[in-house]
Amino acid sequence: MQIPIFTVDAFTNRPFSGNPAAVCILENDLEEDLHQKIATEMNLSETAFIRKLRPGDDFTKSSCFGLRWFTPANEVPLCGHATLAAAAVLFHIQKNTNAVITFVTLSGELKARQAGDHIVLDLPLYSAYPQALQEVEELIKAAVGDLVVQDLRYSPDTKKLLVRLSDSYDRSVLEKLQVSAQRFLPAEKTGKVKGLILTLKGNPSGKHKGHDFYSRYFAPWYGVLEDPVTGSAHAVLSSYWSEQLGKKEMLAFQCSRRGGELKISLRADRRVDIAGQISIVLKGNLTF
Repeated sequence: MQIPIFTVDAFTNRPFSGNPAAVCILENDLEEDLHQKIATEMNLSETAFIRKLRPGDDFTKSSCFGLRWFTPANEVPLCGHATLAAAAVLFHIQKNTNAVITFVTLSGELKARQAGDHIVLDLPLYSAYPQALQEVEELIKAAVGDLVVQDLRYSPDTKKLLVRLSDSYDRSVLEKLQVSAQRFLPAEKTGKVKGLILTLKGNPSGKHKGHDFYSRYFAPWYGVLEDPVTGSAHAVLSSYWSEQLGKKEMLAFQCSRRGGELKISLRADRRVDIAGQISIVLKGNLTF
């Protein structure tokens, strides 16, 4: 069997930065266990599988497809950067002619459209609620050591813990922080956290002007020690920082080693448009 596969760097316009995702185009149904085997083989934070919903569908002409995402360890309910990558393959490789592509996923219908040199994802917006420190104190200590935490929130829909560092810190503190995400697993005692977001308010007068907030994201529970640029985390961050800053339009930067930029626009229907650029770095076939 041969399956077309692509590697796409998402939320960047430069190869070897942003967040890489593998994208498989399935002309025919794939045996269930092969999804996970392929994702484990690719060993990227996410491998996306685009499938036809009806026998007569066409990757160039149809506007609606099924989409699933797998980490090297398991299937996940939402992945922003791999959705951006999947849309890029359809728009740029398959030359899909539709203005908007709809993906049917475990998180409902997600839409993607082109806007200049960006692809815009229509994602759910997730609220995060105040979290008692004592419940997660050991996890916080494992993540940030003695750094001052200004706010702590939990998003029950996504099982993500949001840790806001003190406004007295600048971006370099977040970038230089040595995080051993493997230590999160024994430190997380509640059983409810599956992703940890570290975030920091932007500094309008600092050397990195223009970014409203910064973040890093860790998900060792899904086999991803640090994810370079994370759309699903920004579905939580967008809600939080919009409330904190009183803004609907924001520019975010994820401070991983690869780094990536996200344009955010909150909508009236409790969803969020997250836009990013892409770079396609690999085209090939899986053969087995």
